[in-house]
Amino acid sequence: MNPLKLFPLAITAIPAYCAALDFEGAATRPVEITTEASTGLDAVYVLRDGAGIRLSHTSASPASVRWYRFSRLGGAYAEELTPAVSATKSSVPFDGQDMGYIIEENGRRKCYWIIDYSAHRLELEAISARQGDDCHRTEIALSGNAAEIPYYTINGRRLTLSRELELSYSTLSFDDGSFSYVTSAETTTLPSLSSATSIDAPLCNTVFTLSGDRFLKAWGDSESVASPEYTTTAVEATTRATQETRESDNEQKENSEAGLGGSAPCTILFEAATSDAAVFQEWQISRSAEFETIENSFNDLSFDYTFRESGTSYVRFTANNADGTCEYIGPVYEVFIGESGLEIPNAFSPEATPGVNDLWKVSYKSLVSFQCHIFNRWGTEIHTSSDPSQGWDGKYRGKFVPAGVYYYIIKAKGSDGVEYERAGDINIIKYKEGKTSTEPTE
Repeated sequence: MNPLKLFPLAITAIPAYCAALDFEGAATRPVEITTEASTGLDAVYVLRDGAGIRLSHTSASPASVRWYRFSRLGGAYAEELTPAVSATKSSVPFDGQDMGYIIEENGRRKCYWIIDYSAHRLELEAISARQGDDCHRTEIALSGNAAEIPYYTINGRRLTLSRELELSYSTLSFDDGSFSYVTSAETTTLPSLSSATSIDAPLCNTVFTLSGDRFLKAWGDSESVASPEYTTTAVEATTRATQETRESDNEQKENSEAGLGGSAPCTILFEAATSDAAVFQEWQISRSAEFETIENSFNDLSFDYTFRESGTSYVRFTANNADGTCEYIGPVYEVFIGESGLEIPNAFSPEATPGVNDLWKVSYKSLVSFQCHIFNRWGTEIHTSSDPSQGWDGKYRGKFVPAGVYYYIIKAKGSDGVEYERAGDINIIKYKEGKTSTEPTE
């Protein structure tokens, strides 16, 4: 072996040429890994067993081929090797240690890092799982060897090869169509596993299976190991709120930045879906954004609630596991109910112009109770209603009453506690020609 020979660090800029690296004596094909140009390496090769392997290069003039070997220090500290030369090949022995090799021919060089897998063989004896530092993480611990496989660039920078270990287990995922959590298979790829590795906690009880690695699989082999069943503690939920709509053209709309609420009474359906570990669940309604006090609570996953008071209410869903160590607090729904209002028209013209002012209706918002009575001039009640969205079409017992003056009495209460007692007249102006009318006299 020739004495140590130093190379300039500019070795990464050497132009490429057609240099074939062969592995004489290898029972299985080495795994070739292409590296980034910044490493200065043309490839990394992983041998299943480096014992008895010779590295060879075929050349028209093998005697002119020069070999160098470098360690983790990089190519600047490479040492020249003395190759064995035949008529067509130049070769050097691989001594079983992970090393870098440089082949030089006609002033051009190729650089490789060679790894003996037998020194890094995957050994999966047992794995275990436990809750991590918080409820959303699970730690996986291995008994055996799945440590990092390092290699070094031409400049001595340490990098690692991913073993591409596969950690398989079951969890729950949310399904929008059924609004529920359903079982799903999950596979996480791990580059290595030398100590406890933290992953997202599964949402159901499961067995973890670790298998691999990429090198054994490439050689038609594999190892796997399974954990005892893991009992999940993680709690997750998904919620939604759906407001009941009212298509009333005489109800004054109340804009809400939160999107929920408006004019009372306002009915909203709240729904929640939970993962397996959620044992205790509660919907909470508060007038405080910080939920300092809880006005109402419900233990069902879904419920309807009618908001009747003006102001802002806050609604959220909470869930806990059996021992209360893991808690879920959902997003806060803000429901705004505006102040009440009542405006009463004093005239309309049934059927004079169909669809235009042919119904007598109040204009209102946030009325939680309503009673309206209409009388003719003799005091006979000819119409009554408890729904402010409904109007009077000018009929009594199926026929239009004559044009003239009629009288109403209204009692109502708003979401803000305002009480309305109104009385006044209604003027029916005219009818469409050809229609008959009737009016009770008493």
